[in-house]
Amino acid sequence: MRTPMTLAGAALAAGLALPAVPAAAAAPTPSPGATPVTRAGTSFLTATGIAAGQPVRVGASTGDHLYWSFPASAGQRHEITATVSLPKTRTGASTWTVEVFDGLRRRQSCTAGAQTPTVDAATGSVSLGCTLREVRSWAEPWSADPLPGTYYVRLSVTALPEADLGLPVDVDLLISADGDGSRDDGELKAPLVPNAKAGTVLTAEPTAAPTEQADGGFGDRLPDLGSRWIWSTIGGVLAAMAGVAGFALTRRPRRP
Repeated sequence: MRTPMTLAGAALAAGLALPAVPAAAAAPTPSPGATPVTRAGTSFLTATGIAAGQPVRVGASTGDHLYWSFPASAGQRHEITATVSLPKTRTGASTWTVEVFDGLRRRQSCTAGAQTPTVDAATGSVSLGCTLREVRSWAEPWSADPLPGTYYVRLSVTALPEADLGLPVDVDLLISADGDGSRDDGELKAPLVPNAKAGTVLTAEPTAAPTEQADGGFGDRLPDLGSRWIWSTIGGVLAAMAGVAGFALTRRPRRP
């Protein structure tokens, strides 16, 4: 009885090559010689600063909000991986979450990774992950695209039985960065709208041309009729005449 030829055997017999199966992406590994971090902050202001490739291992309590901060440059794409070792004495399922915020406290979306997994009471650990978008060199204010600066990571539990609050947990976290330069926008070589009416560039302060003064007669020395000086003089003369006229009308006649 003949055995049916398998697909691989048929492909080899026909001289055809099977398509290669892509290998799974390697998990991030700590940088050689990196100093482990053993603490975490409890708010944005007290976030513990870490660098890409620097491992984090801290002990905490269920219900704590743990914060870390890391710098990001244009062209980099960061991946956050975290593992929480859970206690065995739990009463129910729990939901954990890892969130990333930029320097303006805006929450950044994740393109991959288990950002909010839920585990039952029998599971001993939970793995979380978040892959950020590539950091851009510039963006419009309304776009909320990731820009260079300081980013914050927050790890917390969002749902669990009240009886499980305060149980001890161990957290392992690592941030990896890929890319070392901005490749999203390139470089602008020429103006987008050329100036069709270009002016002259002044390198020094312009000097006013001297004005010629013509030799005039007596009329050139008279003040301008619209000046305050001439109208003040006319007003003074009229006031004096009005005073004299008023005195002449109001004085008593002399008796002989």
